[in-house]
Amino acid sequence: MHLLVWTRDEESPAGASALESLAAACQGGDRKAQKELFDALSPRMMALCLRYMGSREDAEDVLQEGFVTLFTKIDSYQGAGSFEGWARKIFVNTALMHLRRTDALGLSEDISQAYGLSARETTPLQKMGYRELVRLIAALPPDSRTVFNMYVVEGYSHKEIARQLGCTEATSRSKLQRARLRLQEMMKVM
Repeated sequence: MHLLVWTRDEESPAGASALESLAAACQGGDRKAQKELFDALSPRMMALCLRYMGSREDAEDVLQEGFVTLFTKIDSYQGAGSFEGWARKIFVNTALMHLRRTDALGLSEDISQAYGLSARETTPLQKMGYRELVRLIAALPPDSRTVFNMYVVEGYSHKEIARQLGCTEATSRSKLQRARLRLQEMMKVM
């Protein structure tokens, strides 16, 4: 599957040096730089929030909360790695906290409850438009959508997902498998 997104390790097209400069200006208290940084990051972070939250209203709440956290903690950015990567972690964590608060993840599932799920993927996601794929992902249940986004889109390992969500690696794998199977089912009816 090919998604047109940036992973944690890639430089964004907006240019890391521009974001780094804006971040440094924000650390110095420059209000204009804060507005410019918001304008530069908000479209990409909104897309990230939409992938996790599934509804525009929830995504907007997470976006706002994420920027509050970003600007509150901007002094802790030390320049290790890309600024956008650092910011993405804030927004992913903000989305996860929101999902935990609303108990949308339901990650207490045991691997025995996933009995009967096939471990092999029957068909890959074929050529599909980005918007259509995002719509399908948004239709997944919150727990499966979250694990799918973290694993497939953000590139987290099952160990990292388990640590972030407070579940087992087996639960993470099970949620990912369910997401894949559900996406395949939805694609068949298209």
